[in-house]
Amino acid sequence: MTLQNACWLIMKRMNRHLRSGLLIAAAGSLAACATSALENAPEHPAAPWKPKDGQAAEAPGGAPSFSVTPQPEVAALEATPDISSRRAHDLPELIDIAQSRNPATRLAWQQARQAALSEGMVAATYLPVISASVIGGRQRVGSSADAALPGLRDPSATVGGVTPMVTLQWLLFDFGQRRALRDAARHNSAAANVLFNGAHQKIIFDVTRAYFLYGAARSRVRIATQTLGNGQAIEAAAVDRMEKGLGNTVEVAQAKQQVAQARFGLVQAQGAERGAYQALLAAMGVSPMTQMQIRDASGRALSASFQAPTDAAIRAALARRPDVLASYAAMKASRAGVAAAQSEFMPKVFLSAVAASGSNSLSATGLPTIGQQGSTTGFLVGATMPIYDGGLRAAQLRKAEALADSGETTFNRVKNDAVREIIVATDTLRSALASYKAASALADAARVTYDAAFAAWKSGVGSITAATAADSGLLVARQAQADAHAASLVAAANLAFVLGAMTSRDTASGLMHR
Repeated sequence: MTLQNACWLIMKRMNRHLRSGLLIAAAGSLAACATSALENAPEHPAAPWKPKDGQAAEAPGGAPSFSVTPQPEVAALEATPDISSRRAHDLPELIDIAQSRNPATRLAWQQARQAALSEGMVAATYLPVISASVIGGRQRVGSSADAALPGLRDPSATVGGVTPMVTLQWLLFDFGQRRALRDAARHNSAAANVLFNGAHQKIIFDVTRAYFLYGAARSRVRIATQTLGNGQAIEAAAVDRMEKGLGNTVEVAQAKQQVAQARFGLVQAQGAERGAYQALLAAMGVSPMTQMQIRDASGRALSASFQAPTDAAIRAALARRPDVLASYAAMKASRAGVAAAQSEFMPKVFLSAVAASGSNSLSATGLPTIGQQGSTTGFLVGATMPIYDGGLRAAQLRKAEALADSGETTFNRVKNDAVREIIVATDTLRSALASYKAASALADAARVTYDAAFAAWKSGVGSITAATAADSGLLVARQAQADAHAASLVAAANLAFVLGAMTSRDTASGLMHR
C-alpha cells in the first residue's frame, strides 16, 4: 500500500467517526429542546404566569397579580343587527328572531347533519375501495475495501426503480354487519332530526315563557307606580289636614313612611323588570346589548273553562313528542348494535385486485446501465374468520346487549316522565286559573276597601292607619293578580309544550287569545 492510499483510508475513517459524533450531538440537542418548553409554563404553583417577553404584574398593594394580557379582538360586543328598536315587537316576531338567531338551533342543525353524514359513511362501506399508489427508490452501495483496483477509486453500484399500482378492495359478504350498522346510523339520524325540531319547540316555549314573565314584571312596575301615587295622595291629604288643624305630625310621618315604602317597592320592581328583559333576550339567543321595545302582554282575557287532556290526547302527545321519539330511535339503534356485534363471530368474504407496472435500473462504476420494465395484474377472492381474540368479541357483544337494555330502560323512563309532565302541567294550569280568579276577586275587594278607608279618613271618620293598611293590601292584591295572570299564561304554554303542540309561533300567539 502506498503512503498516499494509507493517508486516504485514515482520512475516510476519521470522517466517518466525525459524522457519527455530529449525529449524537444533534440528537442530544433535540432532546433538550423538548424539556426547554417548560419555560412557557408557570414557574411555581403560587406564582402568576407571565409571557416570556413580559414582566409579572403587581397589585397596588405590592402583591403578585394574576391578571392576563388582554386581547382586544375577543372583546367586540355588538347589538344583534336587523332588529328595530323603534317599534314594539309582539310574541310571534320575537319567536321568529329567536329561531333564526339562537345558537341552539344551529347546534341542533349541525348535529342532525353529522348524523346524516354518518349514515352516508356506513352506506359507503358497500362499495369497493380503489387506491392508487406509487413506490420509488434509489440505493447507492459503495465499497470500503482497503485496496483499490488500479485506476478505480471508490467503486459503487446504484439501483433505482419506480412502481405505480392500482389496488381494489371490496368486502362482498359480512353476514349482515354492515346492514346492522346502517340501521343503527339511520335510527340515530332520525333521532337527531326529531331533536332538531324539538330544539325549535323548546325555543318557542322558552321565548313564550320569558315573554309572559316580562309582561308580569312590567305589570308589577305599573302597580308599584300606582301605589306610589296612592301614597303621595295620602301624604298630601295628611299635610292638608295638619295645616287645617285637623291632623297631627304622626299622620304626616306615617304618610311619608308609606311613600318611602312605595318608592322602595318601585325600585325593586324596576330592577326585576330589567332582569326579566335580559332573561327574554337570553331565551331569544340575541346579544344582551340589544335594545328593543316589547309589546305588552298583560290584560289578556283568560279562558273561564278548562278541560284536562284525555287518555287519547296523552297517547297522541307521546306519539309526537321529540324526546320520546328520539329515545325510541336510540333504543332501536342500540338493538341494531347487538346484531352488528353478533356478526363479528361470522366470516367475511372479500375481493382484492391489483394492477401494477414497474421500471428499474442498475448502474455500476465502470459498467453500462442495465434497465428493466414490467407489469402485473391479478385478483383474488378470500375469506377471513377470527378464531381466537382473547374474548374481545364476546365482551363487545355483552356490551352491546347492555346498551340495548339501557336503551329500552331509558325509553320507558322518558315515556313515563312525559306522562308525568303532562299530568303535572294540567294540575298547574288548573291551579293557576283558580288562583287568578281568586286574586281578581281579592283585587276588587281591596280596591273598594282602599277607596272607602281613604275617603273616610279624609272626612275625619277613619284613621290614617286604616288608609295606609288598605293601600298596602291593595298593592299585594294587584301584584297577586298580575302574577296569577302571568302564571296562567305560562302554565298554558307549558301544557302545550309537554303535549308536543308548541310547534309554531301561531300556537304561542293563540295562547293569549283563548
